[in-house]
Amino acid sequence: MSQRRDLILVGGGLANGLIAWRLKQRHPDLSVVMLEAGERAGGNHTWSFHESDLDAAQLERIDALVAHRWPGYDVRFPERTRTLPGGYLSITAERFAAALEAALGDDLRTRTGVAEVAPDHVMLASGERLDAAAVIDGRGYRPSAHLTVGFQAFVGQQWRLDAPHGLERPILMDATVDQQGGYRFVYSLPLSPTELLIEDTHYVDDAGLDADRARDNIRRYAADQGWELATLVREERGSLPITLAGNFDAFWAPLSGQPTSGLRAGLFHATTGYSLPAALTLADRISERMPLAAPDLAALIQRFAADQWREQGFFRMLNRMLFLAGRPDERFRVMQRFYGLETGLIERFYAGHPRLADKARVLIGKPPVPVGEAVQAVLKRSPRLKDFQCKTDLQ
Repeated sequence: MSQRRDLILVGGGLANGLIAWRLKQRHPDLSVVMLEAGERAGGNHTWSFHESDLDAAQLERIDALVAHRWPGYDVRFPERTRTLPGGYLSITAERFAAALEAALGDDLRTRTGVAEVAPDHVMLASGERLDAAAVIDGRGYRPSAHLTVGFQAFVGQQWRLDAPHGLERPILMDATVDQQGGYRFVYSLPLSPTELLIEDTHYVDDAGLDADRARDNIRRYAADQGWELATLVREERGSLPITLAGNFDAFWAPLSGQPTSGLRAGLFHATTGYSLPAALTLADRISERMPLAAPDLAALIQRFAADQWREQGFFRMLNRMLFLAGRPDERFRVMQRFYGLETGLIERFYAGHPRLADKARVLIGKPPVPVGEAVQAVLKRSPRLKDFQCKTDLQ
């Protein structure tokens, strides 16, 4: 008879990885197994966050995973350029995978296909069955008819240069570039004096992005900055969901008691798509309560997700202005105006905890998009939102 585990984590991405990592720190005797279809946990990703997104204890706990950190960042828009203070940090897939391999050892099973996931067992593609008190499904974003979303789609390339690039800190958004039919910006992380991660990023209605065009955009942007690209180290691609509206209860109904995590559970910042702060907070909460059977674990996660949904209402409203109001090539003006606001407000926005006064400050004044279209977007009077017109997300 096969061994019954305390927890099986299906998918070796950020959310499940942080859960496993925290459990091994707090409950080293728990039997925790992670199943990953790829060659290594973490895949081919870079996860970044603002220092102010986490509290002091969380920053201390996650310090070992951080590969790069900077004391501030820049934003560039046609009518505004600004340097903002505050730490900005990145976790690389390599650092993340190494930490999980050290923590889990043989209980991290890579190149492992999964045929069926249930709350208390997993059927592998090989036919093997694994049983557990609980199973968390963390295999990425789950499309749903009960959510209206756009996407932050990107292609990122890590380049070694022939000469120093001269950047002292990241450029989080350079929206001075051709908008190409929607809100577009270039994101640049200086990983060393002669190495850069450059991402061509688009806020688009669907997850598709022309990768060849994005690569050409990156080369043109580098040339415009005077960067001499020499060696392509790696490339990453992604499409982060950006929520405009939805029905939380209907989104969760099909899960039927199945514990989930990360994007699959809808746990991400509705406007930026960043998921690390929510993933770490969930990992902390699970580690405080384990061991748990599947029904209790699913209930814990759903309560956490419901709290997050309520707190994210204001961001969904802003997203509707970004996606639904104004000419697509003019949508950068929403973020251009936002980055003229007070630093503390911007930090609280990224952390997902704006104050009531912050919300008022964001909304006061002439909208950066046509007034009529802005009002229609706020009140959900768009054909794209026909099923979600009962609430305004003004909380």
